[in-house]
Amino acid sequence: MKVAIHYEPLNGISMRLKRYEKILKYNNFTAVFVSSSSQNFINQLEGIDALIWYVGLADVSKQPYFNWINVLENDLGINCFPSSNATWSFDNKLRQIHQMTASGIPFVKSRVLYQKEEAIKLTNLINYPIIFKLSAGAGSFNVIKVNNKKTLINYVNLMFGKGVLPNKLQHSLGYSFRKEFLSKLVKLRAKFLGRQIDYRDLIPDWNKQSNYLLIQEFLPNNEFDTRVTTIGNRAFAFRRFNRKGDFRSSGSGIIDYNAKAIDLDCVKLALEISKKMNFESMAYDFLYNKEGNPVICEYSYGYNDEAIYNCSGYWTEDLKFVMGNFWPQFLQLKDLLKLEDLKQPESL
Repeated sequence: MKVAIHYEPLNGISMRLKRYEKILKYNNFTAVFVSSSSQNFINQLEGIDALIWYVGLADVSKQPYFNWINVLENDLGINCFPSSNATWSFDNKLRQIHQMTASGIPFVKSRVLYQKEEAIKLTNLINYPIIFKLSAGAGSFNVIKVNNKKTLINYVNLMFGKGVLPNKLQHSLGYSFRKEFLSKLVKLRAKFLGRQIDYRDLIPDWNKQSNYLLIQEFLPNNEFDTRVTTIGNRAFAFRRFNRKGDFRSSGSGIIDYNAKAIDLDCVKLALEISKKMNFESMAYDFLYNKEGNPVICEYSYGYNDEAIYNCSGYWTEDLKFVMGNFWPQFLQLKDLLKLEDLKQPESL
């Protein structure tokens, strides 16, 4: 058995990727690191049984993956994790909303508009506060509570005007005036000296967010969200509490791993959705609507591997709890390679 693991030379080989390698070697399989940046990328894939390609949030990571994945799966017939199906909506909340709407998945009431005139009209018809989001972003970045019509119109003008880069949305978590100033300083200095700008010194996002408006209903009284991550027919879950004085929980780092505190309706729904949508792995963020029912806020194939390992176990499709600490890489490989007897090393 030979498995290729994709890496990005700019970032090197992360601990996340090394865990795949260690698991494969522990089970006496061959692991080789490959890069799409190489002129011999296709040749590097000869004789492999599967490909692991972790795609990150930055455009520098997403662009090569999405330009290659259909070629890899359809033209070269390579079994890939993650699949194009699971990543189609990755870091793209517009696609998530359209997908949930079409599939009848319960989610936070949302509106997506692609015409400025319709967006302006909508500002007169909705109740405030409302949640304004960019399509891209994680860890509560690019998520803002808008309290009045005037502020929302400002965002409409921004989105249908010059647009905004994902990490440069003012008043959002993660925005830093200092970083913004330093970025502009780097550009001016390079221009003054006639030097080429190293893109590693700039924000790793290339594409502006523009020409749409995405808003969601504000759901008060949610002190935490419930993160349910499915891997195959297994579900891991924990609660993430809001930052102090804030309504956002994603990325707070305030995690409760108590399995007894988990709402099993969230677990059941996540497993049902992943099975219905044929997602080999997916992380869902649940809130409660005003009727007290769990609804999905957003979802992503990408998630923190250590948070999964820190869970005390997982639920099966019949909601039985299996005790133990499992690295997601182990379970992903087990499913991808269809190896029920794959073993997890004691230390990763």
